[in-house]
Amino acid sequence: MLACNHVSSFDPWPLGLPIWPRRFLRFMAKSELYWFPLTLILNGAGAFPVRRGQADAEAIDTAVRLAREGNVVAMFPEGTRRRKGLVKRFEARPRSGAARIALEAGVPLVPAAVAGTDRLLRLGPLRVVYGAPVDIDDLRGGDVRENALEATNRLMARIEELEASL
Repeated sequence: MLACNHVSSFDPWPLGLPIWPRRFLRFMAKSELYWFPLTLILNGAGAFPVRRGQADAEAIDTAVRLAREGNVVAMFPEGTRRRKGLVKRFEARPRSGAARIALEAGVPLVPAAVAGTDRLLRLGPLRVVYGAPVDIDDLRGGDVRENALEATNRLMARIEELEASL
C-alpha cells in the first residue's frame, strides 16, 4: 500500500514512473472521472473507481484483493488535491482508507511525497521520495476503526516529514 500527498492531478504519473516497469501501480480514482474516453485511459493506467463521500465497500474490497495479490495499490489519503481554484466539494483532510486497506490486507504501508507537479507549466523541478514502511504491526487485530485512525496518524506524520525533505 503506497500512500502519498496530493498536490496536482498529475501526481499519479511521477509517483509510478520511478518504479515502472518493475512494478505497476493500481490507483483508486474518483468515480466522477469515469466517462468516455477517460475511462479507457484510467483503466489502462491501472485505476479503479471509488465513490467518494460514501463508505465504498466495493472499492475497499478491490484494493484489499489487489494488495493481497501483490499489486502496489496507491492512494492519496487526503482524498483530494490540497488546493484548487474552484470551490471544493471534498476538503483535503486525512482519511483512514489507505491504513485500513494495509491492515486488512496484511501488507506494508509505505509513505511517499511528490513536489513540483503543481508547477509543471513553469518547468519547476519535479521530485518524488518514498519512505520506509510505517510500523503498523502492533495495530493488526483489535478495533479496525481505532487502529486505522492511529495508523493514519503515523502515516501522515511520515508523509509530512518526506514533504519537508523535498
